[in-house]
Amino acid sequence: MILASQGELDFLALECLAERTIALAQLRKLADPAGGFDPLLETRMSALLPLALRHGFRIVTNMGAANPLGAGRKVISLAKSLGLRVKVAVLSGDDVLSLLEPGMRTIEARGAPLSEYGALVSANAYFGAEEILPALATGAHVVITGRVADPSLFVAPVAYAFKWQMNDWQRLGRATAIGHLLECAGQVTGGYFAEPGLKDIPNLAQLGFPWCDVDADGNGALGKVAGTGGALTLRTAKEQLLYEVTDPGGYITPDVVADFTTVRLRETAPDRVAVTEGSGRARTGTYKVSVGYRAGFVGEGEISYAGAKALERATLGGEIVRERLREDISDIRIDLIGVGSAHGSDFGHPQPPYEVRLRVAARTPTRELAERVGAEVEALWINGPAGGGGVRRFAQERIGVVSLLLERGRVRPKVTLLEEDRETQAA
Repeated sequence: MILASQGELDFLALECLAERTIALAQLRKLADPAGGFDPLLETRMSALLPLALRHGFRIVTNMGAANPLGAGRKVISLAKSLGLRVKVAVLSGDDVLSLLEPGMRTIEARGAPLSEYGALVSANAYFGAEEILPALATGAHVVITGRVADPSLFVAPVAYAFKWQMNDWQRLGRATAIGHLLECAGQVTGGYFAEPGLKDIPNLAQLGFPWCDVDADGNGALGKVAGTGGALTLRTAKEQLLYEVTDPGGYITPDVVADFTTVRLRETAPDRVAVTEGSGRARTGTYKVSVGYRAGFVGEGEISYAGAKALERATLGGEIVRERLREDISDIRIDLIGVGSAHGSDFGHPQPPYEVRLRVAARTPTRELAERVGAEVEALWINGPAGGGGVRRFAQERIGVVSLLLERGRVRPKVTLLEEDRETQAA
């Protein structure tokens, strides 16, 4: 809210999707055709719409998830209830489930055909800045998309503002580096960077989100609102630039194959970092498609043990549950949280833990079996070992995610302009 009210913005981008979240959103839409967009849409737009109109910035977001048109209609309804009139442009067409065929192969390590996976529930192509541009051209106050590559939400406003050609690979590469630095918000201002005693960051409770001033050549200057918490330094920017990047010299997006090895980062003042000299080369002829499929169920149960011999009692509890489930469930994981759950070993730590959290989880083909996992952990409460407490249990459907490539020419992006009393398809 501080960034929106004090940042002197032209555009505010909200990047809110991950690979699994859009598949889960598709499940919500299957249960409720009016749903499937980000659950926080109403809360965030209620706060931001008045500020956007007052301060003159435009909002670009992928909060549409599995139902961007539904999200757009929700924003129109919400604005009306707030006494505001807004235009919303909705980018859709990323849902390509109908284009998939059983023999298509994934890009995961073994390249298995889709027919080897469970029933498909979603398939969303990663659109880029070029697909967003027609939505921006409508003059809409809010642009809502479904699946869009994270940095593209930031590349599009810059390309639109400076009227770039969408084959200007150098500028697009630079803007992609900036988009990648901004896409995770508070990560670049110290949130993900913070590590007490090693990488101390001040006032994280009031963490300031970043902004970037970008010039016509795609170079930028990162900053955050004065007085907000966190820190924007050369170290925080370097760490974020490499976040989730397997090949810094060939970072593939729908807009460009960006080369981050040429990027220059330079601190120019406190909480100011210049980002220059990025580059890129021609984009690929395909879209990446994230495919969600039904992968059975997961059941979980947790219980805590504290005091003398806490580790021994938790270990025994796990053995009891494994024995009771072994005839019906083969894929069981038992974690002693704080001892061996993260790394599988305590690395010879000299002191036994005073408290341990036992977690039992299992993949199952049915919800009934998944629910039994938590029930068996809950039974430890009174059936031993001694002193267990704080039980938590739940079961849920499991959605698997794989990816494939789809030729661009097969996909048809669509922009719909929504106003209080009408809906029209943009040219």
